[in-house]
Amino acid sequence: MTILSILDTAPVWQGSSPSRALRETLRTAPEAERMGYHRYWVAEHHNAPFIASCAPPVLVALLAAATSRMRVGSGGVMLPNHPPLVVAEQFGTLVALHPDRVDLGVGRSPGTDMTTARALRRVSSPPGSEAYREQVRELVGLLSPRPGDPVVAVPAAGGAPDVWLLGSSVENGRFAGELGLPFAFAHHIRPQNAEPALRAYRDAFRPSAAFPEPRTLLAASVIVADSTERAEWLSGPSKVIVAQSLRGIRNGPNVTPEDAAKLHWTADEDAVLRERMAHHVIGDPETVRERLTELLARTGSDELMVLTLVHDFDERLRSYELLAKAMSAGNP
Repeated sequence: MTILSILDTAPVWQGSSPSRALRETLRTAPEAERMGYHRYWVAEHHNAPFIASCAPPVLVALLAAATSRMRVGSGGVMLPNHPPLVVAEQFGTLVALHPDRVDLGVGRSPGTDMTTARALRRVSSPPGSEAYREQVRELVGLLSPRPGDPVVAVPAAGGAPDVWLLGSSVENGRFAGELGLPFAFAHHIRPQNAEPALRAYRDAFRPSAAFPEPRTLLAASVIVADSTERAEWLSGPSKVIVAQSLRGIRNGPNVTPEDAAKLHWTADEDAVLRERMAHHVIGDPETVRERLTELLARTGSDELMVLTLVHDFDERLRSYELLAKAMSAGNP
């Protein structure tokens, strides 16, 4: 049976507010639990007027209190922004209050622009450097204390979250495997790397005490509606996000589908947008089920996590509901 989970960025829309976005996140989680979703993760972004998810530990605490069975966690904590001891204490506290329900996904990206990264006093290390690796090893050690350790994350001594390494590269997949950690691949960011990164992870995997077998999760952009035409219309804001990113002008709340429909693209722009949007899984339930089933089979992923950027709250819930039913119907 397909294991389904949700990645939520608490998107802020034109005419709305960060407060409303965060409240919608807290309203969504219990509904997702009712629909049978396995995990609910929140992201870490900073100085982004279109995303309200800036403080994963705070949101995870509220999500855990709003649900009873579903796993909740970060997707992820951008570790170079934080001292590992603080992260271990925060998530150790969450586990102490909600045993066996908390995930700690960690990543390397700053989750922001470099000016804001400096304001966060982020560790300055180029991709592939040893600084991030040492931070991850330090965090894992703090969450698995040994007698005589000079520094202990006290709440974590009684139980630790499941640590997932996030990434979109072959290098990150290999590193997760070497540590014996589960690996969450960001297909919504670099779909072309999915198969080689997951293969590198499995090839490098060394069993650990917590995870004797490799475990993978694939995060993908997914929008489901009753018809493909409606799903395409709902995806209009996502196309605008891609276009703005290409132009380097992402500086306001997400546009509505109505405003997205008013925009016009040149032939060259339209060709690029079609290429960039091709990895988004958008359509009616049967179309989406077929595409996701093929994607999971091709990558060998154990679990699917969906990022669903839909303006209207009720239509967002409808997308999650249709997806859950479609994937369930496709299982024996």
